[in-house]
Amino acid sequence: MNLRLDSFEAYQEAYQKSANDPSEFWNGIASQFQWMKPHHQTQSGSLEGGDVQWFVGGQVNITENALDRHLAERGNQTAIVWEPNDPDHPIQSISYQTLYERVCEMGAALRASGVQKGDRVILYMPMTPELAISVLACARIGAIHSVIFAGFSAQALADRIQDAGASVVITANEGRRGVKTIPLKSTVDHALASCSTVRLVLVQRVTAADCVMESNRDVWLNEFEQRGKGLPCPPEPMDAEDPLFILYTSGSTGKPKGVVHTHGGYMVYTAYSFANVFQYEPGDVYWCTADIGWITGHSYIVYGPLLNGATTVMFEGIPTHPGPDRFWAICAKHRVNQFYTAPTAIRALMAHGEDPVRAHNLSSLKVLGTVGEPINEEAWHWYRDVVGQQKCPIVDTWWQTETGGIMLSGLGALSPQKPAHAGLPLPGIDPVLLSADGTELTGADQEGLLCIRSPWPSIIRTTYGDHERCLNTYFRPFPGFYFTGDGARRDANGLIRVIGRVDDVINVSGHRFGTAEIESAINQATVALESAVVGYDHPIKGQAIHAFVISDRSLDEVEMEAARKDVLAAVERGIGKIAKPERIQFVPGLPKTRSGKIMRRILRKIASGEFDQFGDTSTLLDPSVVDAIKTQAQSTWFVPS
Repeated sequence: MNLRLDSFEAYQEAYQKSANDPSEFWNGIASQFQWMKPHHQTQSGSLEGGDVQWFVGGQVNITENALDRHLAERGNQTAIVWEPNDPDHPIQSISYQTLYERVCEMGAALRASGVQKGDRVILYMPMTPELAISVLACARIGAIHSVIFAGFSAQALADRIQDAGASVVITANEGRRGVKTIPLKSTVDHALASCSTVRLVLVQRVTAADCVMESNRDVWLNEFEQRGKGLPCPPEPMDAEDPLFILYTSGSTGKPKGVVHTHGGYMVYTAYSFANVFQYEPGDVYWCTADIGWITGHSYIVYGPLLNGATTVMFEGIPTHPGPDRFWAICAKHRVNQFYTAPTAIRALMAHGEDPVRAHNLSSLKVLGTVGEPINEEAWHWYRDVVGQQKCPIVDTWWQTETGGIMLSGLGALSPQKPAHAGLPLPGIDPVLLSADGTELTGADQEGLLCIRSPWPSIIRTTYGDHERCLNTYFRPFPGFYFTGDGARRDANGLIRVIGRVDDVINVSGHRFGTAEIESAINQATVALESAVVGYDHPIKGQAIHAFVISDRSLDEVEMEAARKDVLAAVERGIGKIAKPERIQFVPGLPKTRSGKIMRRILRKIASGEFDQFGDTSTLLDPSVVDAIKTQAQSTWFVPS
């Protein structure tokens, strides 16, 4: 199978074909996969109706295309290289044949335990091969997997288990990140105190630490896998539109959204986008540093690479352990050809200078990618010049959990590049800029709301259990378009620069958090009566969280420090450490309109230190609150040096 375009002219031709006859274009891509039953309709429904379907009537199983299809030609080729947290621990190189066998054993054991097609399985695991194996095993038997990032709190985990109605949880006794160990099983136990649907918990032993095991519910993962040895595990025939996974993402309301993707469309688009964005060639070694708990890990550690028969690196650790050269040491050790990471990581490693990079032979690198947020120009140049030695193109990819795969990006070295610009759309993707009233902005150097005009195969199908929410969030704001929630600018050559969120979502280190979700957690703190959070520019994280909190009493200096700890602990309990505010400001009130709406634009200006740009405040119930908040912020974070 060769999905890869090999020139910019081929890209232009493919893009034109996808625009002129999308059905014929996507049929051509889909025909390169193994289908159990061919589809009778390429695409149905519309963006306006929010009821898009792809490859209607077709049957397929994504794991047959990611595993079985490769065995004859590359059964002995390495599928997954696992790089452990501790560089002194042994790496694992898992061949396609071994991966196939372990996935089948795990899938057979799950089937034998009563897990059926359509059942939901939660994975709350560290970045070990067993996570990838469990994901694929679920997909093979038609169970719907939902991976929860193993940094979320027990409450956040419980919310997601309850929303999915999951019957099985797969976890580990502990996780390892740098010098820290993460108590995963105890977090699961705490979460399950309020989750009645879970009947089976599988526990991988990652460290030597003991954990509580309930005899009628908990099973060690290695023992469980043995139950599948020798049992057949044929791939479950799945309708193209059957759900493959649920992945929870933060929205502008407090409740996380369970984004649903399907076997057929997701398979076709992730495979196609991987092959083209990274210009993957047989024999290459590809590494994405993300966690499988996020969409990037789903699409570009597991499914996209394996569908292309690639060798994909999976990393358990963090970029600075045991030293700031860890990424570059791994690239050199495994002769990595394509490297994909977040701007946050690049900025953090820039702070350590060039020596950690220069200490390693990075001559194997061919393509460098970024994901999670727009990359700033300084980081773009450092990445290209220092890491890529001025010979590697930068693919600054823009996409979302909801899009399933990369939408805007260069295609390796084929496409024009411009610092801090995602660039051109992939074939089949039709981005437009709209004004707030829905008018299309067609000229050069226009800035507006980024929307997509035409459906693509891996578009979100629904938010699990709440299709109205899906319609209201993505399809109803601008009928006939998919609304991304991002603002963007298009230059004279059609290259698109994504500016950032225009809704109440904060992007911290490439991870999206809804303001309402964080505020709900803060408000559980003993000291908090009410709160509002906004994002502000941060030199490493891209955005950080500034929390404005109304306390239940006046606070002196000592009490204020205790109150801050109270708020941080509440966020850690409610969501996890990853959502902790960088700044906490206790305020006498919040800038509200007479109807009670918090005027967040003012809070964003204060958090950014733009104290002379508040605009009209006449609609506020109490304009004096703004001066009080501003004075506090000026004296705390914006004192002139």
